[in-house]
Parts: sequence; structure tokens; C-alpha cells
Amino acid sequence: MAVTTARGTGGQLPLEGLRVVSLAVNLPGPLAAARLHELGADVTKVEPPAGDPLEHYVPRWYVELAAGQRVVRLDLRSADGRDGLEGLLARSDLLLTSMRPSAAARLGLAGSVRRHRLAHVEIVGDDGDAEVPGHDLTYQAAHGLLRPPDNPTVLVADTLGAERAVSAALLAWGSVARGFEPPHLRVSLAEAAAAAGAALRQGLTGPGGLLGGALPGYGIYATADGHVAVAALEPQFAAALAEHVGRTREELTTAFAARTTAQWEAVAAEHDLPLTGLRPPVGA
Repeated sequence: MAVTTARGTGGQLPLEGLRVVSLAVNLPGPLAAARLHELGADVTKVEPPAGDPLEHYVPRWYVELAAGQRVVRLDLRSADGRDGLEGLLARSDLLLTSMRPSAAARLGLAGSVRRHRLAHVEIVGDDGDAEVPGHDLTYQAAHGLLRPPDNPTVLVADTLGAERAVSAALLAWGSVARGFEPPHLRVSLAEAAAAAGAALRQGLTGPGGLLGGALPGYGIYATADGHVAVAALEPQFAAALAEHVGRTREELTTAFAARTTAQWEAVAAEHDLPLTGLRPPVGA
């Protein structure tokens, strides 16, 4: 997970000194915890006895996201497990969770947070009713981000929700540093999906939108051996595309089909065109 992070004059990372306990499994909690660790936080990941389901779904990604963290398995339904969690929280600054409020209440987390003066970043599904079950797919469905019958290729709500959780952790850390009480901040995956759908609601993307097919210079075209994505939005790029490839959709379709993807990437490099061949996911 390549990341460039600003360091202090002594080489320290910005979140060094922040001690995080994460009870969040699946996504987006582990994504957020991994990013906090990258920024310098000391993260302890608490998993149930059976482990994080993410490890069973995608073991390689699980290992990547948990790298550098302490992973502890505790049965929080038992007295010993809750005592173990209390010991971890007593030495921490921030609690990260991703469960329904009723589950947090059964574990007595609110009392633990007060006892240990912890900041709490809580990831929930829909803040309107955080008890309603859901996942990335349902939040995307609710905000018009899906095109049936295909499932999405990007977990938009989970990924954006993770980044919002990181922002909340940064806000909490900064608030405590300024002398405020440790805050309890809630991140809603439904709100993250709604934010991701703003371009669609505004008519910029989607069928007929400027970036949804109305603009010939912004789209995907078949080549002799694959496809290219071209994004000639700015006037200088649109002019270069018209000069070296074509202006109308028909002209572009015909021209792109006549050469290979590699040939078109060479043309793009020579004439400063925003064009890239379609490839499988990196590392797939």
C-alpha cells in the first residue's frame, strides 16, 4: 500500500503517540485502521475468536490491512474477554468501532469510553436508523449508484466511509490536543454513498451526462486489441484529440479501432493526451 505521508522535522509521522483500539472487522473499519497506522498511530486490532471475516474472504488483503498492528482475539461475550478489552482501552486514546449501537450497548462500550476518557469514532450504516442492517451494496443501491444486473466493482461506501473515519480520528486527536473533551464522532456509510452520488445527482455523470457519454472526448473506445479511456476535457486536450485522432464520436470510434492500445498510448505520450489503456486491477 504505497503512501506518501508528511513527516515532522525529526522524521516522525503525524499520528505517532496516538494509541488506537479497533473493534471493527470486515470493511471499512480495517481500511481506516490501516490508514491510521500508516500515519503513525499505534493500532491494536481486536477480533472475535473466529477472526475477522475479511481474512476468510480475501486473506491477502486482510494481511495487508493488518500489517504492523497487534491483532488480539477476545471473546467479548465472556468476562475474561471484556476484562482483556478493558486492559487495552486503559492504555489507549481512541476506540474505533463498526457495529450497531445495540451491539455496542450490550458490550457496555459507552461506560468504558467514559472511564478511560477515550475518543470514539463509530462507523454505522445509516445514521437515520443505525440499527437497520446493510452493507456497501445496499447503500449504493439506496443512492442510485448501481447499474443492474452487475454488482459494483468498487466498494464506494466502504472506501469513502473509511476515509471519513480517518478524518474523524484526526479531528478527535486534534480536539484532545487543544484541551477539549475526547469526542464521540459517528460516520455514516449511507452518507458516504450519498456524497459519492453527488456527480450523478447533478447530471454530470450517468446516461446523457457530460461525463456519462454526452462529450465524445471523454469516454471508452475499442481499439484493435482492447480499449482505451480518453479524458480530453480541457480545451488544449480537446484540440489535440481533434487534431491527432478525431472530433466526433464517429471519427473517434473509427480511428481508435484502427490501431492497438499500445500504439494509441504512444500517440498520447507524443502529443500530451490524457489517454490510458484499460488494464486489469494492479496486483490481480
